[in-house]
Amino acid sequence: MAGLRGTRWRRATIDTLEQHPNIDEILGVLSTLPHVGDAEIPRLAAGWKNSAHLANARSRALSPDSPLVVEVLACFEAVVALFDDDLAGEADYVTVDPAVTTTALKAVRDAIAAAYAKPLLSRGEYVALMKPWRQVFPHRAYAEPYLGPNTAQVKALLANMPQLAMRCHDEKGQRLYDALAFTASTVDRDLRDTARDEAWRAAILTSRRRMWAMLRRSGLEAITRRCTTCGSAEVSGSQRQVLELCMDAACGLLVADAIDDAFTDILTIPLAMLIPGQRRP
Repeated sequence: MAGLRGTRWRRATIDTLEQHPNIDEILGVLSTLPHVGDAEIPRLAAGWKNSAHLANARSRALSPDSPLVVEVLACFEAVVALFDDDLAGEADYVTVDPAVTTTALKAVRDAIAAAYAKPLLSRGEYVALMKPWRQVFPHRAYAEPYLGPNTAQVKALLANMPQLAMRCHDEKGQRLYDALAFTASTVDRDLRDTARDEAWRAAILTSRRRMWAMLRRSGLEAITRRCTTCGSAEVSGSQRQVLELCMDAACGLLVADAIDDAFTDILTIPLAMLIPGQRRP
């Protein structure tokens, strides 16, 4: 059976996620990751086991012939970033043993690999790799991640950030970048640091700290991507300041319902520049 599936797989090439026949399940797994809580981590860890069969299935799922395997490896890096604090185990809000989290993330990686490699795997291989995840999260459908009470504004902000990376060949992007860089150099850093600290505490209390990490990683990827025209990927001091300003705005929107309006105002200063016609939520 595995050989037949492999033959069928070689007849088709999957170059993008949109072409993947298992896209709904892939998006379902990825959209759930920021919502994995302290209650789910021990259950994922308890469900993960290793065996020769699982090791072979895992190796097959991550082979060079597997569809979009480079994207899968990038997802693995993103997972580590989302659970960085949990793996370190130093923060007082971390309640799960880092060793348990480490095992749980093995189950997460197996689920991601299985979802992407499903066209290449036998049914038994796919089910075995996916089993710990499905025991905790039985639903396969994609669900929009919860980005707080201002989801539309957070999405619009992130959607507008890639033009900052294309500014070398985009006059509008350059003007926006210059305006943000000027704002970043003039805002009161102490006030913004205080507001960010309050927002971070709110993210912890409302169980949105992994969504916070996801937003900041998404912003980093958007602003540092290569220009589609010349291929440049500049990383400068002003770029880091602009990134911080934009990500503070996104995270301020994320927890706007849990912090004082004054802190939201401070964090969302660049909102009107990034989303024309918008001020604060």
